[in-house]
Amino acid sequence: MNEHGCKRFVGKVALVTGAGQGIGLATAWRLAREGAQVVLADKSAEPTHEAAEAMRAEGLEAAVAIADLATYAGAQSVMAGAEAAFGRIDALINNVGGTIWKKPFWHYSEDEIKAEVERSFWPPLWCCRAVVPYMQAHGGAIVNVGSNATMGIFRIPYSASKGGVVGLTTALAVELADFNIRVNCVAPGNTAVKERPTPRLERELSDQEKQWNQQFYDYVTKEGLFDRPASIEEQAAVIAFLASDDASYITGEVLDTGKRGMRISSVSR
Repeated sequence: MNEHGCKRFVGKVALVTGAGQGIGLATAWRLAREGAQVVLADKSAEPTHEAAEAMRAEGLEAAVAIADLATYAGAQSVMAGAEAAFGRIDALINNVGGTIWKKPFWHYSEDEIKAEVERSFWPPLWCCRAVVPYMQAHGGAIVNVGSNATMGIFRIPYSASKGGVVGLTTALAVELADFNIRVNCVAPGNTAVKERPTPRLERELSDQEKQWNQQFYDYVTKEGLFDRPASIEEQAAVIAFLASDDASYITGEVLDTGKRGMRISSVSR
């Protein structure tokens, strides 16, 4: 048994995107320790290979797929890599994404808006499209990592992208139900993330940007129900639940993790 006392993923293959750091890395560890053969997919090769090597050193089964998931070709390549490594895909965790800037909408340039959408919307869309042929014969689970930024400040392009992820989740859940493929979404709130090996913005913030950042963090702290941020391990636990057979009759759900007043939506057929 693992440290969580269960082995819900024995005999299953889980593909985790954005697995080189943050919530994706914590999720990959969680699933691997629960018995999954894990494929760590990311654009950043070095931290992803290091994570897989650390897992193998613990006797866990892990493979790596390096690709830019903002392209359909990249999404196709990681699905093919997962099948080549372990023969099938049972669970897809769409974790790639993350806001780059925090500032009022009218201060975003056209290129910055495009970059936010490319980072946070296209990867889950392309990966959902690419994984379906690998799951149609035997079923599976897709967990999209959204955000409660759909109700927030200073991240409008990111918020719009994550709103698109919610729509992708609820609509695709209906289309895929006949194939026994479940599609759910977790919407993390304020989460403490360890120092990133690949920073999102490779320059120093201006004084104005630092002020906006502080306003943003004050806002998300106030909006949370708990007087602390979530840990990446706590977010991984929710994702693991939705990917597991414990959630076998749950689909089309958007599960909030810690924001005051967030509406939880469900889908019916």
